[in-house]
Amino acid sequence: MGIADHNRAVVLGASMAGLLAARVLADSYTDVVLVDRDDLTDREDADGHAAWRRGVPQGRHVHALLARGRHILDELFPGITEELIAAGARSGDVTGNVRWVMDGHRMPKPHSDMLLLSMSRPHVERHVRDRVRALPNVRFLARHDVTGLLTTEDGSAVTGVTVVDEGTARPLPADLVVDATGRRSRSPGWLKELGYGEVREDRQAISVGYATRYYRLRPELMADEVSIDVVASASLPRGAICAKIEGDRVVVTAYGYLGDYPPTDPEGFLAFLKSLSATDIHDTVHDQEPLGDPVAYRFPANLRRRYELMPALPDGLLVLGDAVCSFNPVYGQGMTVAALGATVLRDHAARPGAPRPGAFFTDLAARAVDDVWGMTTGADLAFPGVEGERTEELLREQEYLDRLLAAAAHDHSLLTAYARVVFLVDPPAALAAPEIQAAVSAASGDRTGDVTPEGLAT
Repeated sequence: MGIADHNRAVVLGASMAGLLAARVLADSYTDVVLVDRDDLTDREDADGHAAWRRGVPQGRHVHALLARGRHILDELFPGITEELIAAGARSGDVTGNVRWVMDGHRMPKPHSDMLLLSMSRPHVERHVRDRVRALPNVRFLARHDVTGLLTTEDGSAVTGVTVVDEGTARPLPADLVVDATGRRSRSPGWLKELGYGEVREDRQAISVGYATRYYRLRPELMADEVSIDVVASASLPRGAICAKIEGDRVVVTAYGYLGDYPPTDPEGFLAFLKSLSATDIHDTVHDQEPLGDPVAYRFPANLRRRYELMPALPDGLLVLGDAVCSFNPVYGQGMTVAALGATVLRDHAARPGAPRPGAFFTDLAARAVDDVWGMTTGADLAFPGVEGERTEELLREQEYLDRLLAAAAHDHSLLTAYARVVFLVDPPAALAAPEIQAAVSAASGDRTGDVTPEGLAT
């Protein structure tokens, strides 16, 4: 379908999912309108760095653009990796330049051939927003709220939205509306009002809390490293990430599960870092220059809205990104899953006729959500206090992954295989490949705990 065959698409929310949605819709629609409550000017903080914005409350904390997400960004915005690096993003190999500490053990640093970009959320979002803003058929409606949907008289199709600017409401007609407003999306309520019933929600309570502080390090510290990741474990559900970002800064985000939240006073924050399974991050930053006080963030539960299970949906409304599924931010999957969702949207928008919601949501689940949801919820079930069913299959998978990571200390190919799954380049089933299982068995001296490819969680 050519661009002349479509008229207007309206995207709700100009965060990463919304920006990527606008980018792919610009290939199929003559007019793409991005609507957001925030002021979307490129504000800077007092030190000249891209400033976080109110609509992204977690924007001050560590963010990850996983390798698969970076590949998609380069496909949609050719040259953006080089652009981000030139503007200050730090780069390295995802295993060769990262100090991973698991259960107190420092993992080896083999070269993986996967590029890691480390930068703040405002940095990447500003560059993507600038690229989208440069598209001739995309325009932004900043500082606008959306109060509801426009529909046909029988509610069978969405025909636009009502937007409010400085207290004045007006209709904004559209052939397609894409909701990318995040976890607090109002689409479930709107659909219920239209008579489509409840959207099923799957929740896994994890009560993760963050605290983040920025530092400036002496140049010799982390000289050949992009980040240090002290991973939480079932025996100690606390962890932290220390990552170099633009502006010669590092961002340190500490986290704890099940209400074990890091303190936000400077002394308590450092004490929390010292309490982890290894003191690497504490030892790196404890005597370095802090850039402000720690700030907190809370994440109550993994949340998935099962639009693909709805018996009926109106034409003209699709949902994307965190508005469909929001994952434990510890794993850094959000931006990459948004990018995967954008590729699904691109393919459906390019087909003849209007995108069909049922087919879109089924495809979105299969291509962007199912594997990551299984990985995240399975990993979180390794923490004893997290509620949920621990099937025999899941317990076998967890035991196998424990063996794999122990073996990875001796067989570096296993660590790179694991990293390819964690960074969403390969599916989870790749870790159950016969050659991987053979390497794990050889390293551990037996063949107990072998797994099947189906449903492998990390």
